[in-house]
Amino acid sequence: VDWLVEVHMKFRLVPETLFLCVNILDRYCSMVQVERRRLQLVGVTALLIACKYEEIYPPEVRDCVYITDRAYSRQDVIDMEQDIVGQLKFELTVPTAYPFLIRFLLITNAAKMAKVAANYY
Repeated sequence: VDWLVEVHMKFRLVPETLFLCVNILDRYCSMVQVERRRLQLVGVTALLIACKYEEIYPPEVRDCVYITDRAYSRQDVIDMEQDIVGQLKFELTVPTAYPFLIRFLLITNAAKMAKVAANYY
């Protein structure tokens, strides 16, 4: 997940995207045993799916291939996307902790540093 946080920051994505990505990743990995060598592929593909759902201008598949240092091909990402979405039965609209976190931080008048740290908890 640390690497996904770095990619999330590099692409300058909204926080909701990261939360949805981790949710997709967790659900997929609980259904399918993922080999260690393919974990980065699953992670970047989960991020791509989350981007398509949350971002106005999501990164393209070629961006995902580039960010993995070309460890996977364009077709690998596309195939993994189909597998993840199929395994999750297209159930991508899920509640994440992020909206509740934001409301809680607003209600408690949390300090700015606490808000930043809470995004990565």
